[in-house]
Amino acid sequence: MRRPLVVTDPAKAALSDVDSLAGFGTATVHEAMGRTGLAGPQFRPIQSGTRVAGTAVTVVCWPGDNLMIHVAVEQCSPGDILVVTTNSPSTDGLFGELFATALQARGVRGLVIDAGVRDVADLNSMGFPAWSTSVSAQGTVKATAGSVNLPITLGAVTVHPGDVIVADDDAVVCVPRADVAETITASRAREDKEEAARQAFRKGELGLDRYGLRPLLENLGVRYVSQKELTEEETTR
Repeated sequence: MRRPLVVTDPAKAALSDVDSLAGFGTATVHEAMGRTGLAGPQFRPIQSGTRVAGTAVTVVCWPGDNLMIHVAVEQCSPGDILVVTTNSPSTDGLFGELFATALQARGVRGLVIDAGVRDVADLNSMGFPAWSTSVSAQGTVKATAGSVNLPITLGAVTVHPGDVIVADDDAVVCVPRADVAETITASRAREDKEEAARQAFRKGELGLDRYGLRPLLENLGVRYVSQKELTEEETTR
């Protein structure tokens, strides 16, 4: 692990763009980026029906030690999402209601953590959304220095401070700051395409026809037979 360091002024995506991305689901954003950006299915929400987007404040802690989350709170601004990992696997409850109270006062929109959270009922009642890899009442110490606002590995993706995190019931997605404008445009185009398909399906059109899948089925050797034909084929084998 690199030496302890706190970066106090990382560049961040514009909040107007962050808010635009918040209007799209993670599946749309993921597809719009060429099926990239997913942190992984191990990050699950403690709540349901919540979709948020925010700029990443990144934190590296030691397992069972939440000292650097206290350090990170000071670096948070309105529109941020706190993104926490540990330098080796941990399921301890590094984050709870008191942290959420402090972060809400600073306008932070949520938490993504590759470790545990606790006080889940309190977090839900106060409306502070969190995505974690575990839930645990196991307590922590405050003893070892880590880092804040340096690039981190979050599951399957690298998150740089100031990148945009989009999270909902389905997933956590990281949008690199440099790709935000392009991703917004592609997400809008994808939503328009899906709405056109939705309207067509409501009128009875089949996906087989709308997406031109019948030639594919033919090329794959898929046959359509009646039950009578199938019975006759089976009896003559």
